[in-house]
Amino acid sequence: MRLVSFELATPAGALTRIGAVLSDGRYADLQSAYRAVEIDNGASKAGAARLAQATIPSDMVAFIENGTTALDAAQSALDWVNARGDRSPDGATLVFSPAAVKLLAPIPRPPLIRDFMAFEQHLKNIYPKLGRDIPPQWYEMPVYYKGNPSAVGADGDVVDMPPYATNMDFEFEFAAVIGKGGTDISRADAMSHIYGYMIYNDFSAREIQQREMSVGLGPAKGKDFRRAHVFGPCLVTADEIPDVYALAMTATVNGEAWTNSSTSTMHWRFDQMIAHASMHETIVAGEIFGSGTVGGGSAAEVGKVLHRGDQVVLTMDRLGTLTNRVG
Repeated sequence: MRLVSFELATPAGALTRIGAVLSDGRYADLQSAYRAVEIDNGASKAGAARLAQATIPSDMVAFIENGTTALDAAQSALDWVNARGDRSPDGATLVFSPAAVKLLAPIPRPPLIRDFMAFEQHLKNIYPKLGRDIPPQWYEMPVYYKGNPSAVGADGDVVDMPPYATNMDFEFEFAAVIGKGGTDISRADAMSHIYGYMIYNDFSAREIQQREMSVGLGPAKGKDFRRAHVFGPCLVTADEIPDVYALAMTATVNGEAWTNSSTSTMHWRFDQMIAHASMHETIVAGEIFGSGTVGGGSAAEVGKVLHRGDQVVLTMDRLGTLTNRVG
């Protein structure tokens, strides 16, 4: 299933909804569609609404926490829409065009963002430009930093340069979303804890990032400005991805090809990341694990920078296309 979060304008104000992407690109409102299922099953309108809200909540983290109960209900809702159409028995609209709603990041407020450095080629490209060798410790464990869950952006968002930015960059990554939490998770069991995957553009203010990290901390202001952690365009459930390490990754800036790589080039894999992060620490449903930048997936690797007005387009097999403009 390809899941999205979106805002729907109503007379009572904006409502957040979880949707599933249909084959024609429109979004099915899963909570409303499941209400239609329950009405058809004999529930009263009020009872159907209560069941739908409890089973398919409007918050993606809560939806993930509901596990297979929510996914089974979502599939029933999709089946109803495919068989019966765009309106429920009470006349409510169940399907919306992308132009009719405001798309949000699939997980608008994740519990935590852990961003790793999984691609060796990125380090081989970037460290010499910093006058450094790859630290030997990088080969010993999958290190990561923690990003601000409030600094999340969505497909189509304009990502404004922060006022302190002098060197703006993008970083082409993809991310795994935790579906089942735990502590001391083994590598053998780790992949069963993944709910799904998204494209991740980790926008960066390089100059302040380098200053922060020169003292051994960070990145912070170099990464956590408004809408800098862009996820999307949808959350693709893990069952839709036969081999997560066989996905092509291509990027363009203003239509010019900048990146052509694959997830097959990852040195550290998600099972290793999960085992490491959960070591004597609890990870929870909805957390995002970023892969780090793919080789050739940033402007810094080729001696370039981003400017206001630049459009960055990231595309991955099975995960879709993520498009943002620098403001």
